[in-house]
Amino acid sequence: MTALWQQLFADMALMTQLELLAVLSALAYVLLALKQSLWCWPAALLSTLLYSHIMWHSALLSDALLQIYYAGMALYGWYNWRRLQQQQSHQHGMTEFSLVFHGRLIAATAGAGLLLGYLMNRYTQADFAWVDAQTTTFSVLATFLVARKVVSNWLYWVVIDAVCIYVYIEKHLYFTTALFVLYTLIALAGFFLWRQSYRQQQQPA
Repeated sequence: MTALWQQLFADMALMTQLELLAVLSALAYVLLALKQSLWCWPAALLSTLLYSHIMWHSALLSDALLQIYYAGMALYGWYNWRRLQQQQSHQHGMTEFSLVFHGRLIAATAGAGLLLGYLMNRYTQADFAWVDAQTTTFSVLATFLVARKVVSNWLYWVVIDAVCIYVYIEKHLYFTTALFVLYTLIALAGFFLWRQSYRQQQQPA
């Protein structure tokens, strides 16, 4: 019994250390993205590799699958931002969609979230299956919008991060909870900073 408790505490200590490292690398990603630094993507890749293990261990299966997607988007984001830097060295390379197009994106993503939530709820032991599925599908969309440098990606993240705070509190991932509180505030700042840069980009040279 003593050996079992020792192993349990050792596993908890390891998870806490991994979570802290994942939090720090994820925070570095967001702050670097805020500044439009290309180096945000290597930080994102490290964070996703760590969080894929953490989320699987916490039975947040949709989130675990999401980390695999994040890893791929980190590679795509590096490629696309570098390409934009080379093609538009005098500009920021930002873009924006119309409200109508955003409405269509939201409707399609919410529908995909309902389907994923149904599958996770029916066929797996995932916790918070329906909520986790929605944050997963919208995170997929928002990450793609970051990689394409769509200004309003930050508004998606404000909502996603706020919902995730509740989930991570319930799963006792306190470092991650604190991270997502910061994420919500950074996302608000990110929207205004990127919008300012986008407006400067739109001005005649």
